[in-house]
Amino acid sequence: MKILVLNSGSSSQKTALFELGREASADPVPPLWEGKLDWDGNHETLTLRNSKGQKLHTNSEVQAEDRRLSVEKMIQNIWSGPTAVLSAPTQLSVVGHRIVHGGPKLTEPAAVTKEVKQAISEVSSIAPLHNKPGLQGIELIEKLLPGTQQIAVFDTGFHHTLPLETQVYPGPYEWYERGIRRFGFHGINHEYCGRRAARMLDRDISSLKTVSCHLGNGCSLAAIDGARSVDTTMGFTPLEGLMMGTRSGSIDPGILIHMMRANSADAAGLDSTLNHESGLLGISGISSDMRDILDAVGRGNERAKLAFDIFIHRLQAGIAAMAASMGGLDVLVFTAGIGENSSEVRRASCVNLSFVAIQVDDVQNSAAEPDLDISSPDSHVRVLVIRAQEDWSIAEKCVHLI
Repeated sequence: MKILVLNSGSSSQKTALFELGREASADPVPPLWEGKLDWDGNHETLTLRNSKGQKLHTNSEVQAEDRRLSVEKMIQNIWSGPTAVLSAPTQLSVVGHRIVHGGPKLTEPAAVTKEVKQAISEVSSIAPLHNKPGLQGIELIEKLLPGTQQIAVFDTGFHHTLPLETQVYPGPYEWYERGIRRFGFHGINHEYCGRRAARMLDRDISSLKTVSCHLGNGCSLAAIDGARSVDTTMGFTPLEGLMMGTRSGSIDPGILIHMMRANSADAAGLDSTLNHESGLLGISGISSDMRDILDAVGRGNERAKLAFDIFIHRLQAGIAAMAASMGGLDVLVFTAGIGENSSEVRRASCVNLSFVAIQVDDVQNSAAEPDLDISSPDSHVRVLVIRAQEDWSIAEKCVHLI
C-alpha cells in the first residue's frame, strides 16, 4: 500500500511517500520518496530525494499566492521528473494529512469528509498558522488526485485522555463549557516516542511512566502513563508552556493586560510579539535556532547565555512537573530538532534532575545519534534520544484506519 503523507505548515510543506503492508510494521520504515518546500519571504527552497539516492535541490523566488502551485509541482515529482518513484498517480492508495488542531470533536484519525473539513475549519482560529495550510493540502489533493481517499490525523488527538484537572483552566467554568480547555499538541510524535521507548527497552508500555520532550522550533512535554497522555505543557493553543524558538511559552497574563491598558499593544500586536518575536530570538536578539545560540554562547555573548539558561530552567521545571503528575518517572525521551541534535541541551537539562535519579553518560550523550540510550548504567531513569517520526506515524495510522 503506497501512502502519501502531507505535513503542511505556514512556512514549509513536507511530503513523504511510504510503502506499507496491510499489517504496518511496528518499527519505522524509510520513505520511498520525500520532499520539502521552505519559504522565507519570497524565497523558496525545494529539496527532493528518493530511496535510490537521487536528489534535487533548487532555490527560486515566488510570490506568496504561488505557493500552492509550488506544492502541486512538488507532489507531481513523485511520478515525473528525476526523483520519480511511481509510474502514475493512480498507484497511490491513500493520502494522510497532519492536522495540528482537531478541537473537541476530532480525537481519532478520520476519513476526510465535508463534515471533517468543517470541523477542522471551525477550530482554525485557534491554530491559524497550521490548520489553514492543512485544509489547503486536503483541497489540493482533491484537485490533483480526485477520488483518492484522504485521512486526517490530529496532533491534539493523543491528548484527549487528559484528566479534567489537567484539561480545565482555573478561570470561570463557563470557559470550559465554551470549549476553552487544554488540548495539547505534538501528540503524534509524543505517542510514537512513548511506544518506541517501550520497544527500545523491551518493556510493556503499560508499565512505564515516560516524559517525552519534543524540542524543536516549537517545544512541548508530555507525561505518558502507560500509553495514555495524562499531562502536557501546551494548552488551548501551541503558545503555552516551554520557551520556544520564537514563542514565549507561558507568561504572566497580567503583563498583557498591563500593556493593553498602557495602550502600548493591541491584540494583533501581542499575537505577533508572543508568537514571532519572543523565545530564544526575543531574548538573544540573534536567532531562534539553538545552534546559533550555542555558537554565540561560546563567543561570550551574554544575552545568548541568558536565552539558553531560561530555556533550560523552564525545561527542567517542566520535566519535574510532568514526573510529579504521574507520581514517578521511568523514561525521559529527547526528540525533534533540538532534542535529537543538541547534546548541550540534554546535558544541561539533566544536571539538576539527579534528585529523581537521572544520570547521563557524557560519552554516549556527546556521540548520540537517534535512537540511543544515553543514560549511565546506574541511572534509575532511562534517558533516550529518539528520532521524530511524525510522517511514518501518520502513514501507519492510515493503514490501521483502512
